[in-house]
Amino acid sequence: MRANIRSSAYSSNPATSETDLTMKELMHTLSYSRQLPTSEPYDVVVCGGGPSGCAAALSAKREGLRVLLVEGQAQLGGMATSGLVSHWLGGRTQEGEWVVGGLFRTLVEEATACGCAIQPNLPSGRIYQPHGWLPWFIHGIPIDPFAMAHFLDEKLLRTGVDLLFETQVLDAVTREGRITHVIIQNKRGLQAIPAAAVIDATGDADVAAFSGCDLVTGRESDGLMAPASLTFHLSNVDHQTLGNAIESSKNPKFRDTINALRETGDWPFPYDIFISVQLVQQDVAMINTMRLPGVNGIDGRSRTSGLIRGRREAYALLDIFRKHFPGFEKAEMKSVATLLGIRETRRIRSTFCLGVDDLGTGREFDDTVGFSMYGWDLPDPHRPSFQPMVDESNGKFINKVNKVLYTPIPYRIMVPRPVLNLLCPGRAVCVERDVLGPLRVMAPCMAMGEACGVASAQIVRDRVSASEVDMDGLRSRLREVGALVDRHTLPPISPRQDP
Repeated sequence: MRANIRSSAYSSNPATSETDLTMKELMHTLSYSRQLPTSEPYDVVVCGGGPSGCAAALSAKREGLRVLLVEGQAQLGGMATSGLVSHWLGGRTQEGEWVVGGLFRTLVEEATACGCAIQPNLPSGRIYQPHGWLPWFIHGIPIDPFAMAHFLDEKLLRTGVDLLFETQVLDAVTREGRITHVIIQNKRGLQAIPAAAVIDATGDADVAAFSGCDLVTGRESDGLMAPASLTFHLSNVDHQTLGNAIESSKNPKFRDTINALRETGDWPFPYDIFISVQLVQQDVAMINTMRLPGVNGIDGRSRTSGLIRGRREAYALLDIFRKHFPGFEKAEMKSVATLLGIRETRRIRSTFCLGVDDLGTGREFDDTVGFSMYGWDLPDPHRPSFQPMVDESNGKFINKVNKVLYTPIPYRIMVPRPVLNLLCPGRAVCVERDVLGPLRVMAPCMAMGEACGVASAQIVRDRVSASEVDMDGLRSRLREVGALVDRHTLPPISPRQDP
């Protein structure tokens, strides 16, 4: 195997121009090759242990395949655990009815039973519910990220999935259009893992990029990406006081407070909305207020700068909350995420691209493998609190572009080209950029991962390509395991729902 490695000068200044760094990195190249040890072969190698990767590994193992899951962090769960976005969104209605079934529902029910997740309900007549922030957020499942990491360990180990933590996927070897080996690196060094099928659940289409698939990065016009976030958790938060203040002001985003603080110079940030969700413990709040424009999620130096900025802003926000936000007077920093929250990077190109118009017309697809219950949510790269698809000028959340309540997930959007035995669930799917909003959250990502795990059985056993998977067989099997793949099986649309 041969690989090109760029040499570069290191700068300790996180504010150094990324354009300058790129120019320095391109000044020299080094040809590098070595013989790598290979492991025993796997039917499926799942790259990434976030929501889609965990579901893919569990699903493939349930189909009787030999499965390895490779995760770069020290635990499973991805953004829900390492990223502290501890809120599985997109899988239920406000009434608590299921829009995503299958493994997502199983994991929610099992995690609730053991105390590391809750299934909240929305009281009628209120604009605020602490577990949901806004009423239409109540379909989310708050979790304890630390208990959840342990829960997922045990779940996958009991199922028989092989795990590798603190292990990076570095490359892929292809032959005749198929990936034959995934190249990994950990404390044992470099290793080649033979694989009959690969599921790229990295969120960034890393394996697709390594194997030469067609990709688009960020906004088509200029490559810019939605702002990143660094989520943090606070303890000693009085949610009763916070809720009463929100109910009396009818302003859960605290825009008036933030605008007043900005005028006095006490709010130096480019974002202007407050986002807080109560988690499993009554005094713990997940704070997802921060937005970090300009972070390139597939550039190591940019991510480093984003983490440094994020930690700095987390503690600055805590100080502001204590002084100016009701219920936070005694708040303490419980934890700051070790994983940067990236909303978009690369997307694959496939034979079909799910578009904004498809969501407005309610188009149905004969290869639907799941649905999402979530709205337009992809902030503008330059205006981190502005949603281009939503009008909030009158204080209400009104779609500028119509969208049906339940967003379908066609299988085809997870099939990259030209590699034949690779699938890409999660936010790297082939969609028009704004369609990432309803699809990038965790419950639909689990639906995608589960479908990919089932599809991989056909790829391995029938020696078909990912694009040749039999849809009738795939959808039938998903129904058997409780997944929701037919629109007529979804809950009827309630007047309380906000599409």
